[in-house]
This record gives sequence, C-alpha cells and structure tokens, in this order.
Amino acid sequence: MAVTLEFHPPFDPGIFAFLAARAVAGVEEGSGASYARTVLLPGGHGWFRVAWDGRGLALEHDLEDPADLPELVTRVRRLLDLDRDPAVTDTVLAADPQLASRVAAVPGLRLPGCIDPAEIVIRAMIGQQITVAAARTALTRLAALGTPSRTPHGSMARLFPSPAQLAAGGRAILRGPQRRIDAVLSVAGLLADRTVAIDHTDTPETLAGKLLPLPGIGPWTLGYVGMRVLGAPDVFLPTDAAVRNGFGALRGLSPAQSRRFTPADLAAMAEPLKPWRSYATLHLWRAAAGS
Repeated sequence: MAVTLEFHPPFDPGIFAFLAARAVAGVEEGSGASYARTVLLPGGHGWFRVAWDGRGLALEHDLEDPADLPELVTRVRRLLDLDRDPAVTDTVLAADPQLASRVAAVPGLRLPGCIDPAEIVIRAMIGQQITVAAARTALTRLAALGTPSRTPHGSMARLFPSPAQLAAGGRAILRGPQRRIDAVLSVAGLLADRTVAIDHTDTPETLAGKLLPLPGIGPWTLGYVGMRVLGAPDVFLPTDAAVRNGFGALRGLSPAQSRRFTPADLAAMAEPLKPWRSYATLHLWRAAAGS
C-alpha cells in the first residue's frame, strides 16, 4: 500500500528532474515526476518509489523488515525537503529583483536532500569540477562494487557501494588524476572505519570541522554536502560555474559573457538573498540550464 506524504504547498516537482539527472543505473531510477532507488535500512534491504501526480506525493515501497517504514518515510521526507514551508523562502527571494520572475514561475522549489550522508560525500567528491553527466558515468561504473539487492525491482538490482566497498575496490575502477583518486579512496576509508562520521544532526560548523581537513575536499564540496545532508538553507557556491552562468542568464548574458563575474562579484550579488541562498542557488542552476 502506498503512503501519502504530506507537505506544505506549493510543491515544485523540479526536484525529481534534479535527482533523475544524477541517477546511478542499477541503483536508482528517475523521471520528471518520480524517483526510485534501492536502500539499506536498519532492518535490511528495500526499495522505494515516490511519485508526483500533480496534486500529491505517493510513496511505494518493499522492505525486508516492515518495521523500517517510519525510518524510510523520515529519509524520503528529508530527501524531498517536505518539512520546509516554501512560502517563507519564496517571499524573501521574490523581493529580490534578480529572482522575482523566477520565483513567480517556479514557486515551491525544494532543496534536494539525501538518503545516506556518506554516499553524498563520495558523490560530491566524484562530481566536483566535472559535468553532471560525467559524474553519473563514473558513479555508474562504481556501482558494480555494490551489494546485490535482496529486494530487486526493475532495473534497480544493487545497493550503492558502501564506503568500505569503495575503499577496497575503487582504485581499479576510478579514472582521472591520481591525486583525485587517492583523495576519494582515502575519504572512503575514513568513512568506512567511522574515523569521520557525518549525519543530518551536524551543523555547518561541525561539518566544516570534519570535512575541510580531508584530502580533496574544499569549500565547494563542503557547501554541496551541507545542502544535501543538512538541508542547510543558506549555502552559496561562488566558484560554481552554473551559479555564475545563472546570474548571467538573469541579466540576458551568455555563458561567455558571464565569465567576467568573479567569485567576489557573485558573493556580493547573493548577499541580499540571505538567509535562503541554497534555494537561490537552485534557481540559478535552473536559469543556467534554461529551465
């Protein structure tokens, strides 16, 4: 039986397109109106699919241990940012002339969260400084290391690899600069033995204290993990090319013309968007993509 997920309206389903663009084959499936994946919960394996029908959200699932359902619902709610009241955010962002038309066109934007914090750290490290498509390709190769699901469904046949599996087998699969590969495997090992442990109860400050000392993790990766794991509402990524291009698109500029903006320029432009710069970033990403 499907579970109905309550939320504060309005709800913009663009979050499904965000997740679908990053879906790892064999682990996840996505479309413009749904998202599904395998999942490891305290009681065992499972899968879920959450879908939008234009009015509401329904959660289908199959779990080895039915007692895991409350935990699954909690994680899905965090993934889709369902406990936030978007009207508060939209009111602030709509007051800014740069974003007023975007907010009017896309009310109820949601900040993508995550199902597993350690997974997001690895995905962020893989994805930094490369395109979404290239990151998806690399992560799909790594998915071969994941444990076969005991509750497969459709194309979803594996769990996303654990940090221990990535640390043990990732070197044979990862491609790119050796320093980056070494950093990913080092961090996977630290996550595997719990030398580094993060979750949604961290604060931006504790997260920075744990992640910034690690190899291969800088301000962009920290900010992205903060957005996805903590649901931190006021993260801004001034070195992000899509953020820069989004600001340019709002001014009718091409990506080439937008390159004149420095990170300091972008930070100054974003100052009036506090304390909701994470949501402003999502608007900018979509503006950069022409959506």
